[in-house]
Amino acid sequence: MAILNVKNLTKKFKDFTAVNDISFELREGEILGFLGPNGAGKTTTIQMLLGILTPTSGSIEYFGKDLLKHREEILEQVNFSTTYTNLPWVLKVSECLTFISYLYDIKNRKERIKELVEVFDLGGLLNKNISSLSSGQNTRVNLAKSFINNPKVLLLDEPTASLDPETADMVRKILLKEQKEHGISIILTSHNMNEVETVCNRVIFINNGTVVANDTPQSLAKTIKISHIELRFDEGINQVIEFCEMQKLISRKDGKYLTVDIKEVDIPNFLKTLIDKELFYSEISIEKPSLEDYFLENIKIERKEA
Repeated sequence: MAILNVKNLTKKFKDFTAVNDISFELREGEILGFLGPNGAGKTTTIQMLLGILTPTSGSIEYFGKDLLKHREEILEQVNFSTTYTNLPWVLKVSECLTFISYLYDIKNRKERIKELVEVFDLGGLLNKNISSLSSGQNTRVNLAKSFINNPKVLLLDEPTASLDPETADMVRKILLKEQKEHGISIILTSHNMNEVETVCNRVIFINNGTVVANDTPQSLAKTIKISHIELRFDEGINQVIEFCEMQKLISRKDGKYLTVDIKEVDIPNFLKTLIDKELFYSEISIEKPSLEDYFLENIKIERKEA
């Protein structure tokens, strides 16, 4: 069941079209990755989904209701977090969470804030001013703020940016837990393709304001035929590089290691040929195409066409 429906959404500014006739849906209990290069139209789309920008044309419906007509009612059940928007700098973290809670109809504010402080490990920050927080700490407070009203729909812009690996992993686990236990629906933008593959059920790829792909991360990755083989050679690595050049294969040397880009179906013959030439490797790892490969390949195609 779709909890959010976007139809023929367009946003034109004076000199250019930022979003051009895009349509998609967010299903109940789904985490949807919203990907694209810088300037693709992601932020403009999210701003329209929040009612901050008015579309030039098209419609946005949450829970079967038009956002323009029922904005206040809808936004009671929606929230948002981004690392690129500052919370009020003069407030303490405790004050910030308390004041923001009054924007929503929350039955037990103190208890809800207490829960979020524990979930996002904010106990040591409550008496600190927002202005004194590191970027990672500020991100955690922003995320806590976005969960404060137990939203049905959550829009997250780079939710783990500026976080250390351990905290970023914690945030991903929180998102998956909220999805599983409360059926929350999430739209997530990120430049961390591994993160998107880990948490997202589906991915929309947007470029130049238009949707160019809408599928699972695994299905999009499978459209890329090139795999990556990493081999270690104790000797003869330059001969392997010459062989790759003859076969028109892209290779990258890093000390005794050589990474070769090659179609998966060609890997057995490639390895057999190395053995026949007595070019022996001592280690091997094969990395199949990933969502990052899909992302990079589509950016490359776009630049060529431009």
